[in-house]
This record gives sequence, C-alpha cells and structure tokens, in this order.
Amino acid sequence: MSDLRDIRRVQAGAAMASRAWASPPRQHRKARSKGDYVSLRFIDWIWQVKGSLALAPEQSGDDAFDKLAPLFRQTGTSHERTNDTLTFRKKDPAAQDKMSVFDSGVLQIEEGAAGSVLRYRLSSRILMFCFLAPLLFLGFAQLTIALNKFENPSSAESKKSAKKDVVIPMNPIDKALGAPAPEKPKKEEKGKDEKGKSPSPTPAYVFAAIFAALYVVGRILEDRLIKTLFRKSLLGS
Repeated sequence: MSDLRDIRRVQAGAAMASRAWASPPRQHRKARSKGDYVSLRFIDWIWQVKGSLALAPEQSGDDAFDKLAPLFRQTGTSHERTNDTLTFRKKDPAAQDKMSVFDSGVLQIEEGAAGSVLRYRLSSRILMFCFLAPLLFLGFAQLTIALNKFENPSSAESKKSAKKDVVIPMNPIDKALGAPAPEKPKKEEKGKDEKGKSPSPTPAYVFAAIFAALYVVGRILEDRLIKTLFRKSLLGS
C-alpha cells in the first residue's frame, strides 16, 4: 500500500510540474494581453466611435441608464448592465433603429472631478467595410494595369508594325501618268480599337474614391449623431 501511495504522489507531482511548464505564469498572460490592447488602440479608431458626455450635477448613474434604456430595447438588441457599465450587442437590427450602424459597444459612468461622466465605445462593421473597400478596389486597379501591360505587345513588336505601315513613295512615272497616291494606314482607328479591347482601371478608382468618401463622411457624421442622440436621451427630450 505504501508503495502505491508513493507512486501516486510521484505521478501527481509530475503532472503538476508539466502543467506549470506548459502554461505561462499569470503575470506574463496579463502583460501580453495589455500589449495586445495597446497595439489595438492605435488602429481601433477605424471601426470604433468613442466619446464622453458630462451628466447633469443632480443626475445619478442609475437615472442616466434608465433614460438610455429605450435605445437598447430595439429588435435584435441584447444588453446587460452591471453596476456602472452597460454592454450591448446587435444582430440583424431593424432599419428604424437609430443605432443600427453599431454592432456592439460599452457605456460606462465614471466619477470625475467635475462630476459624473458617461463614456462610450461603440464598434461598427460598416465603418470597417467602408475603410477596407477602397484598398480592395485600388488592388483591382493595379491588377488591371499589370494585366494590360502583360497582354499588350512589346515595344519591339510595335516598332516592327510601324515599319510595316510606312507608305512607299510613288514612282515618278506613276505621278506623271496621274495615278492616285496610295492611302495611308489609319493608325488612330487601330489605336482606338486596341484601347477599347483592354480593360480600364478607371472604374476601380471611381469605386475606391466613393467608398473613401463614404468612410470619411460616415465616420464624422456618426460620431456627431450618436453624441446628439445620447445627449437628447439623457435630457429626456
């Protein structure tokens, strides 16, 4: 019996040692998560809208969340409130939802020197799409240009064709007899036909400019609209 107990103790000690070796310490995990968070802070402005609103001096956190509650009782919206923090998520929101642009977010009441402050951080996939779409269309434009260069004939072949198109001068005897001069090849028409056959990168540039404008306008507009919406809700108007 004592031998079995010793064997089990040795096995348990080996298992604990292997787990400690495989899993990093908690401090390292926290440091890594903080580093990831810091790196995301430099790019999360692309798809997130952040801001803050000062509450009225007599307004408490519970009163503020009660006035904001109707915004999170929409179709496809789920929310959860813990103390001074409210988190929400949206899935297939209705078109009438005033916050349908945002997919998730966090609202938090913080106590500051001048009073209570509502801070919010909202995420939007639509903003992310409008930011990435111009890059996608610019890639299409560059791909079109590369394909055109690959498909078009080389400069040597174009020179050979130019030499073939040179008009041979008329014989003096033919001129004396009044023979008509040979017609020159229509280079412009050939050039137009060749240009018409190759695809143009212009549509890709146009779509890239459209989505870039949509992102800039939407990013600025949504920031102002959501702040106005929260302010009106807090004031009860």
